[in-house]
Amino acid sequence: MNAVRRWRDGGGTLRIAASGTHGSSTYGSSTNGSTTYGSSTPGEPPPSIPLEIAASYRARTRGLLGRDGLDGALLLTPATSVHTVRMRFAIDVAYLDRRLRVLAVRTMPPGRLGRPRLRARHVLEAEAGAMERWGVRRGVRLEIGME
Repeated sequence: MNAVRRWRDGGGTLRIAASGTHGSSTYGSSTNGSTTYGSSTPGEPPPSIPLEIAASYRARTRGLLGRDGLDGALLLTPATSVHTVRMRFAIDVAYLDRRLRVLAVRTMPPGRLGRPRLRARHVLEAEAGAMERWGVRRGVRLEIGME
């Protein structure tokens, strides 16, 4: 029997557990000095991506509002949709089911309302382009480590 996970606000790490197709992308330092994370090569453990968890109503409501960027990702739980009204930058949004399998990935510019996903239980947000670099796409299962 599966135990129900109780999420709390805080930090953690995100890993790509399994993917449908394998490709390799690189990760390391980018030209602007920020760290980028990508899928690992076959036989190598997947990289850990810094993660913020927003499980309380207050943390989910705040989300990425008032920020100029994000290093890593933000997990909103429980959540079935998001918006980018009053946001300062475009974001990638991954809708996750209860087993942390990616249902869909979308890029949303500022000022948009996302459509709710019926099977979604969590929403993962990151800066636009990050999900593609990490290898997050439909069908991929994610793992979350708590700090």
